[in-house]
Amino acid sequence: MKLEQAPTWHRGVLDFPNPVNDYAARSTAGLVIALAIASIVVNQSWLYGILALGFALRVAGGPRYSPFGRLAVHVIVPQVWQKEKIVPGPPKRFAQTIGLAFSGTALVLSLFGLGLAAQIVVGALIAAAFLEFAFGLCLGCIGFGLLQRAGIIPASVCESCNNFGR
Repeated sequence: MKLEQAPTWHRGVLDFPNPVNDYAARSTAGLVIALAIASIVVNQSWLYGILALGFALRVAGGPRYSPFGRLAVHVIVPQVWQKEKIVPGPPKRFAQTIGLAFSGTALVLSLFGLGLAAQIVVGALIAAAFLEFAFGLCLGCIGFGLLQRAGIIPASVCESCNNFGR
């Protein structure tokens, strides 16, 4: 008896790049900071929605579907940074997922009329994005490493991460 293979039409559609250029991630964080500050100033649900959508698109496929990701990879890195620092992709995807959780929470809070709470959540997001942008310090990546060392994220998710910090 021959087993049928799963269809392959979806392969690559939701893939996140691995490895990634850290300068592209930092550039994206800078763009997120700008949009997040605008979101706090304007304090409208639709703007929190755009912020959350950007994170969702980056979680889904890295820079492939994200306007900020594409701008960072194709314009900012080659024209401004002109550098490359290769880092593992899975921790960056995890960090984008945390950003989605924060921006999604802000969107929901805003929809329920809790604008100040939404602004506070986005303020925390700005702080994390600033650390990434200015210093290359990715809090989501640190969390990923801690979860991987604790065995919550299997070592197979990021083989190149296994020796990080050891």
